[in-house]
Amino acid sequence: MHELGITQDILEAVTERADGRKVTRIVLEIGKLSCVLPDAVQFCFELCAAGTVAEGATLAILHTPGRGRCRSCGAELPLYQVFTRCTCGSTDIEWINGEELRIKSIELD
Repeated sequence: MHELGITQDILEAVTERADGRKVTRIVLEIGKLSCVLPDAVQFCFELCAAGTVAEGATLAILHTPGRGRCRSCGAELPLYQVFTRCTCGSTDIEWINGEELRIKSIELD
């Protein structure tokens, strides 16, 4: 489960940014195509936050849907998985969004 390492990295970045202040809320953006499972990050969060300035903080996760554009016909389409096919038959899809994995905001005491 790579989400454990990802959650640890997120909390390390948040702790560094908080500069000793208590963190009360963290908002993450996780894209559908990022290959990161939001439920697994949520599951790991409390464990990873224990003993840090983020202990007891709430974690909000924004889910970004996948969206792509076919390089063959120019059509935009929703992407539900990493590999997909356009209605024109092409698999040459440019990802517009959905691979995000970022800390959107943190709230401090």
